[in-house]
Amino acid sequence: IDRAVRLHELQLENRRRKGMRRPDAFAGLVTRDPEMLRICRVIEKVANANATVLLLGESGTGKELLARALHDMSPRHGERFVAINCAAIPENLLESELFGHEKGAFTGAHMQRKGLIETAAGGTLFLDEIGDLPPPIQVKLLRFLQEQTFQRVGGRQEIKIETRVVAATNLNLKQAVAEAKFREDLYYRLAVVVLALPPLRERGNDIGLLATEFLQRYAVRNGKSGLVFTPETLRVINRHSWPGNVRELQNRIQRAVIMASGKRVTVADLEPLRKAGVTWI
Repeated sequence: IDRAVRLHELQLENRRRKGMRRPDAFAGLVTRDPEMLRICRVIEKVANANATVLLLGESGTGKELLARALHDMSPRHGERFVAINCAAIPENLLESELFGHEKGAFTGAHMQRKGLIETAAGGTLFLDEIGDLPPPIQVKLLRFLQEQTFQRVGGRQEIKIETRVVAATNLNLKQAVAEAKFREDLYYRLAVVVLALPPLRERGNDIGLLATEFLQRYAVRNGKSGLVFTPETLRVINRHSWPGNVRELQNRIQRAVIMASGKRVTVADLEPLRKAGVTWI
């Protein structure tokens, strides 16, 4: 037992020492857009505060990337960053995922289990797609944000946890509040600092900049170093509106690299896109 305790202390000290060396928080962000650069400056300012941050924007605009940057720049960077997509988990499981459960709380609960809130203790909890949070869980989350305490499913013990909450959604939460689909008091608890990320189509030259970055990245991974776009391919990429934003662009370029023959990516290497009457050419 003494040996295990000493080993645990050494691991904690090593973790603290590693935590002293902050990573480049914005290493994954490629942009020259003035609005995105402004958002980065705001993140730098609020990183040391404990205020909740609400990130708004279409799917694929980089909300989780900025949430991680916020965590990495904060005093919590040596602790865990825990992310959960509130829309991806069935309602009957989401409460247990967030708050944990006690043994016997429901059929199949054979042992006590910590939730993601407890897992993120001392660190950052990222609640993605929070606009899809069911009303009963909104109430429980509001109480946690107000008091930093909660109960596991099936439990009576009050558990106190200190963690920072960063939330994100692609929905209009103010409209959801007006339609009684989202609690107004929870909205104002979350919206201490609100950052609206612009879609890729509004980021000027970032489309070509990102496309070139992804091309270089996937060319190296696929053993095709030196791969370049033809002028026509780059023109087509810049003209497209990219409804799926950065995520869609990234996937398209990855596919184009795989399909490319020789040293040039042509328009034919890009999968034809036909949405709302839009095509590549």
